[in-house]
Amino acid sequence: MTFWEHLDVLRGSLIKMAVIIVTCSIAVFFFKEELFQIILAPKNDDFIIYRLFNHISAWLGGTDSPHFNVSLINTGLAEQFKIHVKASVYAGFLIASPYCIYLLFRFISPALYTNERKYSMRAICVGYIMFILGVLLCYFLIFPLTFRFLGTYQVSTEVTNMISLQSYMDTLLVMSFMLGVLFELPILCWILGKLNMLSAAFMRRYRRHAIVVILVIAAIITPTSDVFTLCIVAFPICLLYEISIWVVKR
Repeated sequence: MTFWEHLDVLRGSLIKMAVIIVTCSIAVFFFKEELFQIILAPKNDDFIIYRLFNHISAWLGGTDSPHFNVSLINTGLAEQFKIHVKASVYAGFLIASPYCIYLLFRFISPALYTNERKYSMRAICVGYIMFILGVLLCYFLIFPLTFRFLGTYQVSTEVTNMISLQSYMDTLLVMSFMLGVLFELPILCWILGKLNMLSAAFMRRYRRHAIVVILVIAAIITPTSDVFTLCIVAFPICLLYEISIWVVKR
């Protein structure tokens, strides 16, 4: 095929991706109640992670954590509609992402050798799973704890927190994306290892430096003074680093 014929194939794939994303986004748009019930669940004190901690506390003989109530406000006339559209697009993209990845891989795979195609497919599949795991960890653990701390923190009882829906959504999306990207660490190390640019001995030698960097990254993701939340963010990243050492060694 000529360059322009390849370009036509790529254009066809991009059109198919756009159609499936728009279709999924429109479908999600009509399930507003279900969509925002999922999105807003971490702000309620009956969220699964809070109930789990209460059960653990009761099992250890402690007391339940105090109830909290954080209300969200809207400050723009069209803000809620725009957030509804944006959330629908993000959810539609997430639902359509496996098919989009398949289309891109189908376009690229004819240019790869059999061995390259095998490794590429493995990296793409594992990388996608790791990204989803990072997003789920953020949604079920890291974001709820961060929101609870920041949403209930007060310098004085005379100052009332009024958190906007836009701020809530931006924080959730940014943290989810960053955790998803950080969970790609084993894949990145595997690729560098295959290219002989990284070794397990090098990673073990600079483990202490890596831990410091991980703590800094965790502090950026969760800008709180809560050491417990910082450790919750840093621990899975440190675990990923150790897994990456094993992957590179293998």
